[in-house]
Amino acid sequence: MATLTVYNETGGEVGTYDIDTDQLAASVNKQLLHDTVVMYQANLRQGSHNTRTRGEVAGSTKKMYRQKGTGNARAGSRRSNVRRGGGVARTVKPRDYSYRLNKKAVRLATRMAIRSKIDDGEIVVVDSLSFDGPRTARMASVLKSLGLDGSTTLVATAEDDVAVYKSGRNITGVSVQPVRELNALSVLSPRRMLVTRDALDKIKDGTFAGGEVGGSETAASE
Repeated sequence: MATLTVYNETGGEVGTYDIDTDQLAASVNKQLLHDTVVMYQANLRQGSHNTRTRGEVAGSTKKMYRQKGTGNARAGSRRSNVRRGGGVARTVKPRDYSYRLNKKAVRLATRMAIRSKIDDGEIVVVDSLSFDGPRTARMASVLKSLGLDGSTTLVATAEDDVAVYKSGRNITGVSVQPVRELNALSVLSPRRMLVTRDALDKIKDGTFAGGEVGGSETAASE
């Protein structure tokens, strides 16, 4: 069981929040987290690399000079891989690097990543983030009040919030995601995590992309 302090947008304490970390994940498996993060990184690779073989580069196929009598090593096409401007001997072609792990394992890894943030004290709970429109300066002020300025931060909201997203997207090192889009890579990449009380309710209840976590609920205390 972990008790997290709940802050308002100005950094003042307004209550506490109790969450059973064993309900999220019984333990943190570093190997599973590693495998899942590598999968997401591989899936982000564009795979558009391409080099040309000797049959694809431009140039004459005429023999450069006669076979014997010149004192030079025998040479054929100007497009040979041993000559400047020629093709590549062991060429690489466009390929798809993406692959998939077991769905249950990926969902478990998401919950493990969130638990690790809680265990390491890298998560900050804010009572709410209510913006009437894009307010980058206000978002920066909130992060500063909560001691998150200058560090990479993931802002997790309960639902898609366009105002919060647009307020944070231009701040260096800040990313904004609804809880249903969280994954092991997005949680572990930034140093800190800012989560609203409503978003934490969804994480605790298991009603997010990480999957069902089951178990009983513990009410937040004011």
